[in-house]
Amino acid sequence: MSLAQDIAILKQVPMLSDFSDDQLRLLAFSAESMDFSKGQQLFDQDDRADGGLVITTGTVALKQRTPDGFQDVDQAGPGTLLGESALLIEAKRPCRAEALEGVRIIRIRRALFKRMISEYPDLAQQLFDQHAYRFRATVSRLKPLGAKMAELDLLNESRFDKDEN
Repeated sequence: MSLAQDIAILKQVPMLSDFSDDQLRLLAFSAESMDFSKGQQLFDQDDRADGGLVITTGTVALKQRTPDGFQDVDQAGPGTLLGESALLIEAKRPCRAEALEGVRIIRIRRALFKRMISEYPDLAQQLFDQHAYRFRATVSRLKPLGAKMAELDLLNESRFDKDEN
């Protein structure tokens, strides 16, 4: 793939969409491209994650370990960033990723991403704002669930009180 194609793919990634073309060019030029054959693992569940992987071509199966082996939980295709959190913090892979066909990825190491953020503080602020918005949205979506859980607790307490009497 050409540098221009890599930049176009990186621009599709929501976390990177605010980066300028020059910043994406620097990221694409400094990152590592890797190819995987059908059936090959990109990473395994609980592996140390040293950065993110952007899928440029192909499809990846995401699988989680179960008592009976691995179970498919999702699929990811071009423009998907696997390991967004790992770009910012030390993390472990939450699942296994396996190529369903020939797959090409752009591997962005955490050290490279942190260097980019330190050189462009406005990017750091934009990323902080994006994550803060997402956390607030998640909390907002979880509030009704919390209220239902509280109702269940009260119901269980009243049942327990009735059983004691």
